[in-house]
Amino acid sequence: MFGYTEEQVTAFGMSFGVGAFMLYMLFIIGQLAWESKAGKFGTMVMFIGLALGMTGFVAKYLIKYFMDVK
Repeated sequence: MFGYTEEQVTAFGMSFGVGAFMLYMLFIIGQLAWESKAGKFGTMVMFIGLALGMTGFVAKYLIKYFMDVK
């Protein structure tokens, strides 16, 4: 595809594509908090509860980065 291998396209999608999707999910969580008038504490709980799964994805890349650095 346009001179890129399948591995390069997959790596791009898994880094930038999923990263963009995660930012969009944060926007959705913020919109939910705004529309429900959750307040500061409710908004914090929504972000912690709904966005906690994203930290594992980010942690995976950080762990891979620090283990590869020699």
